[in-house]
Amino acid sequence: MRVLLIDDDPTGRKLIRQHLLTAFDAPIVVDHVPKLIGRLPPEFAAAGYDAVLLDSAPAGGSGLDWLDDGRARPLFPPVIYLLPTPDEAAAAEAIAHGALGVIVKSKVDHPGLARLLKDAQAQQRRVLAAFRASPAAESAYKFGPTVIKGVRCIRTLATSAISNVYLAESEREARLVVLKLLRQVPDVSEKQSTFDRFLQEYEIIRNVQHPNVVEIYELGVADDHAFIAMEFFASGDLRAKLRRGIKPPECLTILRQMAAALDAIHTAGILHRDLKPGNVMMRADGTIALIDFGLAKQLSLEAEITATGEIFGTPYYMSPEQGHGREVDARSDIYSLGVIFYEMLTNKKPFLAPTPMAVIYKHSHSPIPMLPTEMAGWQGLLERMLGKEPADRFQSAGELVRAIDALEAGTPA
Repeated sequence: MRVLLIDDDPTGRKLIRQHLLTAFDAPIVVDHVPKLIGRLPPEFAAAGYDAVLLDSAPAGGSGLDWLDDGRARPLFPPVIYLLPTPDEAAAAEAIAHGALGVIVKSKVDHPGLARLLKDAQAQQRRVLAAFRASPAAESAYKFGPTVIKGVRCIRTLATSAISNVYLAESEREARLVVLKLLRQVPDVSEKQSTFDRFLQEYEIIRNVQHPNVVEIYELGVADDHAFIAMEFFASGDLRAKLRRGIKPPECLTILRQMAAALDAIHTAGILHRDLKPGNVMMRADGTIALIDFGLAKQLSLEAEITATGEIFGTPYYMSPEQGHGREVDARSDIYSLGVIFYEMLTNKKPFLAPTPMAVIYKHSHSPIPMLPTEMAGWQGLLERMLGKEPADRFQSAGELVRAIDALEAGTPA
């Protein structure tokens, strides 16, 4: 039993959850808190749920509006309407708008709730079975030439020589996901194929469980094309936030989260090597997550995927050693964080030039820029990230995290 619970009241959500736990074996209940998250994304059909439990006044508004919106979405599950107290007129109106049934939260009818949920589950399974057998399913589950059953394609987000990236809805995960599909069919004769690199990217991220690292839901193969289903970030990336401007205290908070994520991946033996604002995603709750480890490299790999000396990454955010194709380690990622930190504080990049090679030259030879006077207290932190030589920087992301904590506590080392 999978239920989407839309309700702002934590006490009410807890009560409903307890009823479900006693009525069903290991039910999955996912909370949607309208005051914090807002409305359901317009692309989301909630097809992976058996039922939706909807409060009558989400975010102080009209539950009937939410009910109408949900029922208008194809494959949306049956809705059970939640009233705070008995109200025959309100219950009748909810039924008229398409609710499967009504439950009163002040005195929950336990057998009635269980019965409604079982009815909803049976109804939703019939709807999904009919849809999957229909001609419309093939086009809905199609990503270019590839069909991935149970994953509905919404739109293309990006394309590259290696992969296509889509916004999709996974019925299995009951959520919107970003689906990255490898464009080429693997050639088993290649010693280091693009297919291998794609799978390595997944393995790298899967092995890191951290709140500031993108969550991976699934790796699969469909029609000989590998795909990864991963976390979707409706709030966009750090670039959009930079355009709006970020207050200095929040810059430090974001920096700490990025450093903590790096500490986790470095501990797992991974370098990112392509840190930039476009790879720092924003969640609705204000936290960040690092994504796109397509250029990442496990420190323990004996065989390089590319030729020795090839330049990875984006010049504006490259460390001096990375820009010149030299050996890099965790301190190179710390340098990239320093560039992002400076850009968050000043809304400009520390080193600009007409060509990529000229930018790379400046990273190695131009002096570290000075922060405005009102931010001078963070100059030392910035310099320990933007040191020209790795030895001049923080020696680990964990050391950077501790330095940030000391600054916030008012006791900088």
